[in-house]
Amino acid sequence: MDIKTDWNKIRQHFNKSFRSNFYVSIASVDSENNPTVTPIGSLFLNDNRAGFYFEKYPSKLPIHVKTNRNICVLGVNSNTLFWLKSLLKGNFSNYPAIKLYGKLGEIRKATDKEINRLNRRMRTTKGLKGNKYLWGEMQFVREIIFTKVEKINLGEMTNEL
Repeated sequence: MDIKTDWNKIRQHFNKSFRSNFYVSIASVDSENNPTVTPIGSLFLNDNRAGFYFEKYPSKLPIHVKTNRNICVLGVNSNTLFWLKSLLKGNFSNYPAIKLYGKLGEIRKATDKEINRLNRRMRTTKGLKGNKYLWGEMQFVREIIFTKVEKINLGEMTNEL
């Protein structure tokens, strides 16, 4: 899998992953080289091998970026039907999981376009009380530049991919 030529497939995978999980996992490393994982429900991939997430709740990533900007994002398609079909057929039709490696950029005020993307993604939960608590008043984003992609291999099940 190539990050340049397969970027659209990567974006599609992460969209499917979000629909089945409502989050992705971002791994980072602290100043003492201890790894940690942060669930992020607001990651968006742009069309230029870059992306951003809304930085309202993460507490570790803003600290880790000061000493180590490297991250790894794991997106897993946990859709039950996808897995059952794959298990029945004996192989996956698409990647069950993909890792993206990159570097955290600067935090900045979110643009109207970015806020609109978040609102579109969360529109199915708009009338629910928790929507306002979790995704209301999102003001700041942190940019990410992605440099490498890695597909997750699951033996015979992913041989044809």
